[in-house]
Amino acid sequence: MNEKFFDLKTEKQDRMINASLKIFSVNGYQYASTDDIVKEAGISKGLLFHYFGSKLGLYSFLTDYCVRYIKMEITNIKNDKETDYFVILKDIETAKLSALKKFPYMQQFLIMMEREDSPDAMKATAENRTNLKALYQEIMKKADLSKFRAEANSLRIMKMVDIMLKSLMYEEIKTGAFKPDHYHTEAVSYLDMISSLVNKN
Repeated sequence: MNEKFFDLKTEKQDRMINASLKIFSVNGYQYASTDDIVKEAGISKGLLFHYFGSKLGLYSFLTDYCVRYIKMEITNIKNDKETDYFVILKDIETAKLSALKKFPYMQQFLIMMEREDSPDAMKATAENRTNLKALYQEIMKKADLSKFRAEANSLRIMKMVDIMLKSLMYEEIKTGAFKPDHYHTEAVSYLDMISSLVNKN
């Protein structure tokens, strides 16, 4: 992690992180502009490069920071014995909500990171992408898929839910006025609806 950056006042750190997350989330690594980032953050380009060296250095820092932050929030989930797939997902969404209230674009940034096809960005984030995937796999190992109706294809259900949550996030971000609480309410509502159709009574 970047120790020099963390010597800054917290307000300035958060402003720079949020501006960077927003620009990368909207444009992806290749088309994100450091000019747009510094404008959004209200800082000079010299200051940005002083702390991160390059756009790739900033992107690499953000991926590491976000994965660590999300892991911290998710590992604080108290309901360790829960086995219902949809309840576990709702717990994860609640953990994410805490992060999104401070960093609204964090989840969309992580989604974009998973889809990134820039060779430089992929190489810089390979370890963190692996760590993030492993985190979710470890949590979901608790899920008892035998609670699904016999006719439900568990792999397709899980893929459908993943696509739904990512699409919902994209739709909320696209409005330009992302509200974490509204996204969370919508996500939980959809999960409850699908659960009522998929789980055994």
